Amino acid sequence: MDRQVKGILGTKLGMTQVWDNNRVVPVTVVQAGPCVVTQVRTVDKDGYSAVQLGYGAIDPRKVNKPEAGHFAKSGVAPRRHLVELRTTDASEYTLGQEVTVDTFRGLGAGHGVERKHRSPGSIGGCATPGRVFKGVRMAGRMGGVRYTQQNLVVQAVDPENNLLLVRGAVPGPKGGLVLVRTAAKVATLPEGGA
Repeated sequence: MDRQVKGILGTKLGMTQVWDNNRVVPVTVVQAGPCVVTQVRTVDKDGYSAVQLGYGAIDPRKVNKPEAGHFAKSGVAPRRHLVELRTTDASEYTLGQEVTVDTFRGLGAGHGVERKHRSPGSIGGCATPGRVFKGVRMAGRMGGVRYTQQNLVVQAVDPENNLLLVRGAVPGPKGGLVLVRTAAKVATLPEGGA
């Protein structure tokens, strides 16, 4: 891989509409970041170039010792979620650096992004398909699969409120964790805008 990837973790807040060239455009609102850099991987030391981002507050008492040591080495408070992005420009990041939606503002509106989310698992045995072996019904497993949605377009960036508006409907529940990153394939708008 030889490309610079920008990304941020956030929470899906829901959908709304905005005006663009006298047209109403549906957008998904993502509370994006702020994230902090918890690790920087280099080709010399790790064999590949990547940056690890942390997002979401967590009670330090709920973090095990190895995780606590990892965050202490980075000089940041413990975070609930971690994600690693492989990127050629990882050396430009520093431990403890804050990553905000300004990352996407520099790319400009209309830039293509991908959104990753994990499908919900079964709750209390509901929606769990069973399997039958010799007359015995056994519980199956459903959910917990990571999905990537491509060809999404950034409609607007609101750095004051840490909001990212992504054009169109993005699947997943409200309050779900999402990773928004620059796309491998750049999305293009259809003729005439939306």
